[in-house]
Amino acid sequence: MSHTLLAFHAHPDDEALLTSGTMARAAAEGHRVLLVVATDGELGLASQAYAEGGLAARRRTELERSARALGVTRVEHLGYADSGLGPELLPDPPGRTRFVRADTDEAAQRLAAILDEEQVDVLLGYDANGGYGHQDHQKVHHVARRAAELAGTPRLLEATVPRDTICRALDLAAKVYRFPPDFDRHSFDRAFSARRDITHRINVRRHIAAKRASMRAHASQASADGGADRTLAALLRIPRPVYDLVFGREWYVDATPHLRGRDAKSEPSGIRHDVFAGLT
Repeated sequence: MSHTLLAFHAHPDDEALLTSGTMARAAAEGHRVLLVVATDGELGLASQAYAEGGLAARRRTELERSARALGVTRVEHLGYADSGLGPELLPDPPGRTRFVRADTDEAAQRLAAILDEEQVDVLLGYDANGGYGHQDHQKVHHVARRAAELAGTPRLLEATVPRDTICRALDLAAKVYRFPPDFDRHSFDRAFSARRDITHRINVRRHIAAKRASMRAHASQASADGGADRTLAALLRIPRPVYDLVFGREWYVDATPHLRGRDAKSEPSGIRHDVFAGLT
């Protein structure tokens, strides 16, 4: 049976790292796949060459390229302004609101309208930490939960990574590659989710080429001035055997029980390997 999956992300390029393999696998298996981003990514870091003419426009084009690589059939933008990495939150642009300042219910209603229109079966959001803690990612966590409640979406899965797994992978990569000076390896010790909370582990190795193409599509986010290196650029230099090992699985926490007022611990135990398992 065919289902509809919607991946909700904060910025263009966020889909590439955490959910692109799941999206590509779902599309390849005949499901309808949608992508919604909350912000324009205007405050993302990039070299001046990519920023000329407006970084937001460039990133929109990159998002469309990534979506084609993954088999996405519809891309939507909620229209909020990028909140940036901080530490200070910039004023809102004229006529627009930075996502972190947006009213959660208002943003959730915009997303819920798409969930209702498309009769979405599975919504992909972010875990409570927002992955590595970006304020827009944490906002996605809250907006996705509220939207799923409003729309009565059958399943909400929150994208994450087991902390110990990503830390081991980063330590392995560091033996071969030098990460940028501003890359804080120790921040991952308190990011993402504990392994005990993971409910879904999705094997995406058969779709690793699509995942890598999605990452490559976001060329602006691999760029920097002055010879500096970017994390995305370093990840794309990892040889395929190691890359496949690091990125061949994607992980989720099932938040659906919380939406239904149930104790997650009362749900069936065991890791699931298909985001659509159990849906009718």
